[in-house]
Amino acid sequence: MTCIRRVRPGFAVLATLLAASVAAPASAYWEYGHQTVARIAEANVRPKTRAAIRDLLRHSDLLGTPECKAGTIADASVWADCVKPLKDANGKSRFGYAYTWHFQDVNICHPFDLMVPCKDGNCVSAQITRDVALLKNRHAPEKDRVQALAFLIHFVGDLHQPLHAGEKEDKGGNDVKAVYGSYGPARLNLHSIWDGYLAERAITTGPSLVRRYPAAVRAKIAAGDVTDWSRESWQVAHDVTYGSVMADPCAPTPARVTLDEPTIEKLVPVARLEVERGGLRLAKLLDAALG
Repeated sequence: MTCIRRVRPGFAVLATLLAASVAAPASAYWEYGHQTVARIAEANVRPKTRAAIRDLLRHSDLLGTPECKAGTIADASVWADCVKPLKDANGKSRFGYAYTWHFQDVNICHPFDLMVPCKDGNCVSAQITRDVALLKNRHAPEKDRVQALAFLIHFVGDLHQPLHAGEKEDKGGNDVKAVYGSYGPARLNLHSIWDGYLAERAITTGPSLVRRYPAAVRAKIAAGDVTDWSRESWQVAHDVTYGSVMADPCAPTPARVTLDEPTIEKLVPVARLEVERGGLRLAKLLDAALG
């Protein structure tokens, strides 16, 4: 299947598209969210790191995925989703092994713990750590380092979509039917709203998130490590993602939830901050690996 990058439509167009089709791609942050996280990172890494990223991505043809480009940091940010449907000559999935690397099923109603969700390294936070280590290893095959870079750029974005870090045994909100503002009845689900519609509105509300941030802001937002960021995103899933549509996030989820306009307006700053966090933390990791 050929991977085609969507051009982000305006919201009037989105409404038309939604009326025609309610299928949502199985990817966190869709293209626009991931590309924004990547571009924030690119604007905030050291010059040496930026040059190293571009040097590695010049060899993206080593990935053997002409259907899915990764020659720029923006393209690389969506590569991990684009390759999901690719098959080999025998019809076997080429990247099926990486399916569980995009998320971690940490129940928001249990104490935070990554041991079970990350068993054998099959979760997003474990893969982020693995990718950083691979990039630091200058003796690793160049193809492996290029792939690690593409995965890392994508997975840091995934970790900051709260429903990829915390859920209620509902497939990260995919099983939760939802009404989003005037887009109703419940044709969407909670996951697709946070992946796309809310993320796009948040990114396009206010000044551009893609800019060079002051050093003090970068240091504050990027403080901690992958486990800290996992716990934080998991907490956002509990307090905000589920908490905005249920009085008790751990009560049984209703058959349908509603995000009305006042709720959406309250969520925009939260969703905006998650994208910002993803970008500045990705910059920190890239500097550590390549700078």
